[in-house]
Amino acid sequence: MKTRIKEFRARYDMTQEELAKLVGVRRETIVFLEKGKYNPSLKLAYDISKILHSRIEEVFLFED
Repeated sequence: MKTRIKEFRARYDMTQEELAKLVGVRRETIVFLEKGKYNPSLKLAYDISKILHSRIEEVFLFED
């Protein structure tokens, strides 16, 4: 799965650490998400999308 987390964080001038604190995970989780090495739970995907003022499908790009 690819994500646009880094792009959306840049829009809001938000660091990985800040996003991690807001959604209750470690910074490393955000790093792994941005690199496509971790698939988030539905709740985490929802929380991240909500913080970034976007829909889940805009932030997380599901591939077949």
